[in-house]
Amino acid sequence: MDHFFKDFIMLWSTIDPVGTLALFTGLTSRLSKSQKRAVALKATMYAFVILLSALVLGQIILKAMNIQLISLQLAGGIILFLFGLQMIFSNPEEGTGERELGHHLAVFPLAVPSIASPGAIMAVILLTDNKSKTLVQQASTALSMTCVLAITCILMLLANPIFRVIGHNGSAIIIRVMGMILAALSVELVMNALGIQRWIH
Repeated sequence: MDHFFKDFIMLWSTIDPVGTLALFTGLTSRLSKSQKRAVALKATMYAFVILLSALVLGQIILKAMNIQLISLQLAGGIILFLFGLQMIFSNPEEGTGERELGHHLAVFPLAVPSIASPGAIMAVILLTDNKSKTLVQQASTALSMTCVLAITCILMLLANPIFRVIGHNGSAIIIRVMGMILAALSVELVMNALGIQRWIH
């Protein structure tokens, strides 16, 4: 359960369901209820396929490119830390304007890069290290990823009443708190890669 909860928090922070909710609300404001539902379901499905592919094939691709996982862990920790800082200091209303013509909202920008963000893709690869994680732990990571995506989908389906309750200010507070948690988790990734935690304990 500790492993599941830790992975859930990491993936929640990188997938950022609340940020996706704010973006979804702004982009689909002119769509009908049935169109919003279709966009939410398709965006979640596309993101699931992308993240599952990264989980299964990510390390195979890295091995083919002769990139060691510890290098990705260090780079990933730094990038996720910057991603967390961006969540803390960014304006949650950025990018929630008029939808661009010629783009299917479910694919862009909802599935990519909002839900299946670069940070989320990197996180699922790091959390399923074949050398240090058992098959059960990897399955637990896949389950936590599925749970976060399911919650993201539910939030999008209930976007209007939820956003009326939490508003822009509530959304901004939640995003910043998750950014702080993500920054702390990313520091732990770097510490694990460098073996610093062993020195501390």
